[in-house]
Amino acid sequence: MARKKKEHPLFENVEVIDIAAEGKAIAKVDDMVVFIPYVIPGDVIDLQITRKKNKYAEGKPARFISYSPNRIEAFCEHFGICGGCKWQILPYSEQLKFKQKQVTDNLVRIGKVELPEIQPILGSDKTEFYRNKLEFTFSNKKWLTLEQLRSSGDFADMNMNALGFHIPGAFDKVLDINKCWLQDDISNSIRNFIRQYCFDKGYSFFDLRNRGGLMRNIIIRTSTTGELMLIVVFYDDDKDQREDLLSAIEKEFPQITSLLYIINQKANDTITDQEVLTWTGNDFIYEQMEGLKFKIGPKSFYQTNSEQAYNLYKVARDFAALTGDELVYDLYTGTGTIANFVARQSRQVVGIEYVEDAIEDAKFNSNNNDIDNTLFYAGDMKDILTQEFINQHGRPDVIITDPPRAGMHDDVINAILFAAPQRIVYVSCNPATQARDLSLLDEAYRVTKVQPVDMFPHTHHVENVVLLEKR
Repeated sequence: MARKKKEHPLFENVEVIDIAAEGKAIAKVDDMVVFIPYVIPGDVIDLQITRKKNKYAEGKPARFISYSPNRIEAFCEHFGICGGCKWQILPYSEQLKFKQKQVTDNLVRIGKVELPEIQPILGSDKTEFYRNKLEFTFSNKKWLTLEQLRSSGDFADMNMNALGFHIPGAFDKVLDINKCWLQDDISNSIRNFIRQYCFDKGYSFFDLRNRGGLMRNIIIRTSTTGELMLIVVFYDDDKDQREDLLSAIEKEFPQITSLLYIINQKANDTITDQEVLTWTGNDFIYEQMEGLKFKIGPKSFYQTNSEQAYNLYKVARDFAALTGDELVYDLYTGTGTIANFVARQSRQVVGIEYVEDAIEDAKFNSNNNDIDNTLFYAGDMKDILTQEFINQHGRPDVIITDPPRAGMHDDVINAILFAAPQRIVYVSCNPATQARDLSLLDEAYRVTKVQPVDMFPHTHHVENVVLLEKR
């Protein structure tokens, strides 16, 4: 016999008082903190508790009593369903204010280190169509909205195929996306054309739970040079259907400069270990920044807001205070963007990155830009950056580090402490893990500059650049 589901309480006339992590907001009921999505400070709601923990609860708005005076209309038809761009209902100036607060709170609460005055956050000039990369998933299990459920009579006759974004908390369900405001509108045209073509031809969409079907993913990359890359990922290896689709795409979108495809039959969607095949055009596109050209392959990491990345890297270079005599280590170098960006102000730059293809792109980027004072190494950071490596290449004057969201491994921090550079420029996409790492570096370094940078408008994500100087 199934256990009866516990009913959670409903609280009336609750005011939302602050912004929390992951784009949610905060309300308090008695002494209980409740995290709520898709509301902003100043909203007054009837609050339905959905999950109760010892120290906090999660909830959702059952009814809006009144709206915050700061609330604005969401511009995306998929707002509140797809899980992205949760702060659309908050004016951009208010978003920046809360991001600034998020950086400050993390550094103070987690880092517990002495801080200088934190500089005002650098906002993004573009707040729509600012991303250069998006990935969309095919699924034979379309997520149905409440309106669709109420209006549909016979689900057996409904087309349940979708091409869009995963629904948070439902890995095998995908929301069919009509228009996304994150990437240049050509992205919407390409996605909608491919979906309709597959509908018309009866192509099978991927079954995420049982793993089967022809169409699995598409990845679209745009660049400031006007180049355009499309990667079509198939699951089933059906040559005729595959070639028909690729030919149709090539004919419909001659502006695609790099049309690639992958047959991925493994359990997960990652393509780093997959063979990428070229249908037409190049197997790369270029980005450009301050007269430099950067080759971006299908597996390469590049900051997804190209224009704001330039501002981010200028902050990093300014913090590094290079005179032309310094040996610089660039950790987590990716395609060598930062390494090549600072090379002309350095004696030598040594870049380290896990993805081998990215390192090959980094080397190409140096050669292509006539930069001859860079060295690049591929491998796990904690295995490459050892005392032996430092003894071989020399102790760096400056270390620039831009790790993933998880921050730096303890072994990497210990290697940095052994290397003992005069300055460390720490670029982070997660101020919480950055703050943790700063506390571990605090024995030898003091934080002297902090500059938040907003790369992702309408989301809670924020980049932060910190300068540490040797005590």
